[in-house]
Amino acid sequence: MSDIAYTAAVITVSDRGFRGEREDTSGPALCAMLREQGWQVIHTAIVPDDQDMISRELTDCADRRQAALVLTAGGTGFSPRDITPEATLAVAERLCPGIPEIMRAESMKITPRACLSRGTAGIRGRTLIVNLPGSRKGCCENLAAVLGPLRHGVEILQSGGSAECAAQETAAPVKKTPSVDAWLREAKMHPDADKAGMYLIHNGTVRSTARSLVREGNLAAAPVTGMELSCDREKMQAAVAEAQTMEGVVYVRAWVNEGRLRVGDDIMLVLIGADTRPHAVEALQALLKRLKNECLTERELC
Repeated sequence: MSDIAYTAAVITVSDRGFRGEREDTSGPALCAMLREQGWQVIHTAIVPDDQDMISRELTDCADRRQAALVLTAGGTGFSPRDITPEATLAVAERLCPGIPEIMRAESMKITPRACLSRGTAGIRGRTLIVNLPGSRKGCCENLAAVLGPLRHGVEILQSGGSAECAAQETAAPVKKTPSVDAWLREAKMHPDADKAGMYLIHNGTVRSTARSLVREGNLAAAPVTGMELSCDREKMQAAVAEAQTMEGVVYVRAWVNEGRLRVGDDIMLVLIGADTRPHAVEALQALLKRLKNECLTERELC
């Protein structure tokens, strides 16, 4: 799976958002979730509730940009102008009914109105297209319910559906660290990039030296063979958001690995952009402290 391109596009569908009358909070929230899981967001857009324009945008993302995953936010309800599912069906070559089924089932645990969502999902070429609700809360909840399986679906599409797929169900998940170069390119395309004078990157990896030897000088500590790592994603998002508000900070991005890791595997990747080096250092140290103390649960394997 090393050749899999985990690229994504996020399309917000909103008349008011397109006209600049309402701030888009759903699109950026979806981008943040994708990036935290190692996806590279290669395109974002806001389009009105116009079927032809939505279909053209989806076609462009799949055919020209060749995004592996396209998410739409908005236009899935009962309003006469909610036509995102129809625009998706017009360009999809195959449908994926299980994806919206599980999203609605999970959302029903939160609100009975979830059954009113008409969102659909389909495949165009080797691109997976998924409709999400328009609200920030709703789109994030729906994506969280299926993001893991979506990754596997993209792997099947990108690999051509090889016979090895079934065997991989029981294998350890492939963990792909985001590209630092890609992160820096995106950071320098940010609207406030002209204010950044320093970018700092932290790349934490699993080491063979036990924590107790490093911190306490315990010479009897056995060498580490790996680590089990989990992350509280909600707390992680809060930590990233707080770092973004620190003095001089222009850009913040973080990714954390999870599962059973081996020595040498990446634990996390953090990028901070700020106006000066002192501000970048301060923000990076503060974010790392919160991630390690509040968001991550680690267990060394010997």
